[in-house]
Amino acid sequence: MSTTNLGGEPALGRPVRNPLSLLRVDAAVARLAAVIGVAFFLQAIPLMLGQLPHMAPAWNVVILAILVAALLACVVASILKRMVRSTYIAFAVVYLIALISWPFALLMSPEIGGAAAWDNNDSYWLYMLLTIATTMASVAMELPLAIVYTIGTPVLYGIIRMTPAGGATPLDRAVLDSVYSILLGASILILIAVLRSAAAGVDTAQQNALERYSHAVRQHATEAERVQVDAIVHDSVLTTLLSAARAFTPEAKELAATMASNAIGHLREAVAVAPDSEATVSGEMVAQRIVSAAESMSQSFAVTVRTASDAWCMIPVHVAEAAYSATVQAMVNSLQHAGTGVDRWVHVTSHGHEAFTIEIGDQGAGFDPDLIPTERLGVRVSILERVASAGGVARIRTAPGEGTVISLDWDPSTQPESDVVEVEEGIA
Repeated sequence: MSTTNLGGEPALGRPVRNPLSLLRVDAAVARLAAVIGVAFFLQAIPLMLGQLPHMAPAWNVVILAILVAALLACVVASILKRMVRSTYIAFAVVYLIALISWPFALLMSPEIGGAAAWDNNDSYWLYMLLTIATTMASVAMELPLAIVYTIGTPVLYGIIRMTPAGGATPLDRAVLDSVYSILLGASILILIAVLRSAAAGVDTAQQNALERYSHAVRQHATEAERVQVDAIVHDSVLTTLLSAARAFTPEAKELAATMASNAIGHLREAVAVAPDSEATVSGEMVAQRIVSAAESMSQSFAVTVRTASDAWCMIPVHVAEAAYSATVQAMVNSLQHAGTGVDRWVHVTSHGHEAFTIEIGDQGAGFDPDLIPTERLGVRVSILERVASAGGVARIRTAPGEGTVISLDWDPSTQPESDVVEVEEGIA
């Protein structure tokens, strides 16, 4: 596999991964938010220990346990890159609940000072976590909702601080705290939005460049293939047909049969030879083409697309074309033979840097592969041989009345299996 430098020539060696992408920016921002959250929480511990005795014990236990659990979940999610959005939103919601319930949990007993305990210049310990909450909201929420949260939560804190339960803080101090939190949260939100916008622009530009390049490569490969097929047709097929037309003696007929066998061999070799171009395209591009094809079908397919690693696999152009064409043929076969009103699906999965899997299935009529006539080329040539010629493995699991599942696998690290057709009972 190779990449292309600015001069248009293939760059040998390990491909250079995109230094700025939306996926990487989101992962980096999520981890940074988790680190900031832990730092601010540790900073709030001394103030928290001094103020917890003035709150209801049950509230202390529940709120602290939920806040700590939510923050730890955010840290784990940022490391594993799983459920980041849901855990970060959960922390923002938990913080908002803690902030709203704070005045109702205050102990008003005169033995411990009651509301007078907050009549000082010290901020309440939840104020130290306000930046964490707005940061989590900026990372996980859509931009309009994140703006509302970033502005609304500090304003709510300022209003609570001016109440007796909040310490009856003067207006200027409450406004100062709120404005400071808004400015800090807005700065983080703007930074995240700008980074995401820049990364999305880079992704779009790279995708457009790859599409234009792959289109040019496909045109070149198509022209080269046309020239090759024209040569084979002229040198082998037409000569064979002319010889067969003039074959009146047994020797001439035997010679024509030999020439026909040789011509078929030439055609098979032409199919088996992959294009010389080392150009690669992203598996995501193939997935998008498959999604578009599925949307244009007369009946609906449930399409799922996912990648098992940080980045999509990069695959040769001829493999991408074989994968797309075989998938479309499998969908067409399902529409023609599986029946109407049945569940149909397509799953596209990227594994590592070069391997990927496409599964096309339905819960329709199914069939017996052994009973397919030899003249029917839809499965044998358009799917099985096409995938095999591109270095992949095609498997068909089907049985009459049990639906059909076709799996197309490409993995350069493994050798294709010889048995590409499997019949299993009860697969639906």
